[in-house]
Parts: sequence; structure tokens; C-alpha cells
Amino acid sequence: MWREIQGEGDWAGLVEPLHPLLRAEIVRYGELVAATYKAFDLDAGSKRYLNCKYGKARMLQEVGMAGAGYAVTRYIYAAPDVSLPGVAGAACPSRWVGYVAVASDDTARRLGRRDIVVSFRGTVTGSEWVANMMSSLAPARFDPADPRSDVKVESGFLSLYTSEDGAGRFTCGSCRNQLLSEVTRLVKQYKHEDVSITLAGHSMGSSLALLLGYDLAELGLNRDGRGNHVPITVYSFAGPRVGNMGFKNRCDELGVKVLRMVNVNDPITKLPGIFLNEKSRVLGGRLELPWSCACYTHIGVELALDFFKARDPACVHDLEAYLGFLKCLKGTKVKKQEAELAGKARKFDLRQSFDAAWRWQMTAIQVSDLVQSLGI
Repeated sequence: MWREIQGEGDWAGLVEPLHPLLRAEIVRYGELVAATYKAFDLDAGSKRYLNCKYGKARMLQEVGMAGAGYAVTRYIYAAPDVSLPGVAGAACPSRWVGYVAVASDDTARRLGRRDIVVSFRGTVTGSEWVANMMSSLAPARFDPADPRSDVKVESGFLSLYTSEDGAGRFTCGSCRNQLLSEVTRLVKQYKHEDVSITLAGHSMGSSLALLLGYDLAELGLNRDGRGNHVPITVYSFAGPRVGNMGFKNRCDELGVKVLRMVNVNDPITKLPGIFLNEKSRVLGGRLELPWSCACYTHIGVELALDFFKARDPACVHDLEAYLGFLKCLKGTKVKKQEAELAGKARKFDLRQSFDAAWRWQMTAIQVSDLVQSLGI
């Protein structure tokens, strides 16, 4: 039933209650994402600072995942086109953000298909935080033959995905070009087999995964040697909103399947679009408001989780906490729709004492988005 697990039927009957096989696959892909954090070099004195500590051939083994059943084929690097405060004119160098891997022969036989995986880490560097705060919407325009100006995504994520760093030590070209070339190569290499494309990421990484999924589908690169559609599935862990309703609708049309793991106590999953989101587009269920084009919208099916530790508030966004909760999940209610989640989120916001400056900053960003969308 691998096609159902990969979202062919939008996970109908598998999310509530959570099917044990789906839960196992979510955890498995989550651990492949966790490997990016374990392998990321944060030693400022290292030659590989802010890059991967290990070579491709032994990376999974070094992080304790020798039996994962995948071979890493390429590392992925990204550099947002932003300027850091106090560093005028300095370009942000590319950093390691993840990897592409393909299932081994044994794993392919067990899964029932040759699985191509792309795993992305979340935000770590200062330039990535700056990019995350660039919450204005910009047209994606991935297909030059059909730009689709109505399809808009967050400009910071778009910058991280498309900006080039020609001076990078380990890379050549934009994050987008690296990914498209490698995934296309692997699809062609296994063109006579059943193939799946699985994109998984945490936080910012889930945004990159979703942009890649849309990009592949929009360009028609998810076709095998027989002309058959290669399914694209995104496993999003603690992911923010990425684009507007035009982006959501187009992903749905193209068949990009997205399963979002969301902790109801995680504020990152409510960004961007604290004020301008899917709930503020329409008045009375009928009248579309003038600023609807500037409203962010979540995509796909939601698996809502609920965990919080008073002694460790940061755990609400931590990937290991997500995976730990999923591994011991028993009788937790999971939902496909956001109606019940919204109530919990509002209660959470009311009982938390977020910094006032942060709230005013986010308000200013959302107001600027509204002004931009209205052309004022």
C-alpha cells in the first residue's frame, strides 16, 4: 500500500486514527531529516564550518543510520540573497542545507519502489533567519513558458531556493539548480522502475521541500521512462506557511501531496500570516476580501500533535521532540482540518508572554504585505 502511504488518496482513513504503518514512515523520514542536524558542523574552527562534517559515502553511517537503506548521491547548498545587519555589502556564502539520497536495492524491494529522498534541515545561520523574516509574497515564476503570476510564495524562502553563490567552496549554482539536476538524473537512471520522490524537511527545510515539489511538478520533471507520473510527497515537520491560495491551488492541481506534522503549541507553524492567512480571505463564507491575494495559506493534510514542557519551552519546535512524541503516540487525536487546531492555537497565544517588540515587528511586516498587495 505504498501509494496510499505516500498520499495518493490524501491519506483518507490513515490519519485519524493514525495508521501504524504511516506513523512508522513519518518517523523514518523524520530521522532522515534529523541526520542533517547531526552532520552539520557548528565548530567555528573547523574547515567544514557550517557545512557537513562527513563525506557522502559515510554520512549516514557517522550519524548512526548505517542501516537506513539509502545511499547519499549529492549534498545541497543554499545562499539567500540577503544582507546581514552590520555587514554592509557582504554576500552570504552558501551553506549545507541537506542531501539527496536513493534507496538501495534491498530497500527498494521492501518498499515496493525506488525511493528518491531529499532531506532539508531547518534554520541555523543568521542569514537564514533574515530570509525567514522576509514575509512579503513574490511570484514564483518557475516555468518560463507559463510564469503564473498568481502563484506567489514567501520572498525569503524563494531567495534561499533560487539565489546563486558562484564563489561557494563546495557548490556550483543555486539550490534550485542543484536539486533539479540531481533529482532529474536519478529519475532517468531508474526510469524502468516504479519510483517515488519524497521530500522531507523541518521548519525552513519543509518550505524548501514544498518549493522543490511544486517546481518538479510544474516543469513536468516527475515522469518516468514510460511517461507515467512519479508521485511527489512532502513530509513537513513544524513547517511555516509558504505561499498564497494560488500556490496552494496549483500544488493541488499538480498532485503534489503534503502531510504536515504540526504541534499545536508551536508558534512557527502559524507564520508567516499571523493576521493575513486562510481564515481572513473571505467574509461570511462568500465575499472575497481585497487583500485575499496577500493571505498565506497552509497546504495539504495536517497531523496535529499536542506536546509542551514547561521546563523546556523550545521543545515545541524541536524535531527530536516531534519524533519522540510520534514514537510513543497512543490515542492522541489527530485532525485533517484546522478548525479545532485554531481554537487551541488562540488559547496558546493568550497564555504565552511573547516579547512585545516581536509582536509589533510581525504586525508591521503583515501590514506592509497588505499595503503592497493593495498597491498603496
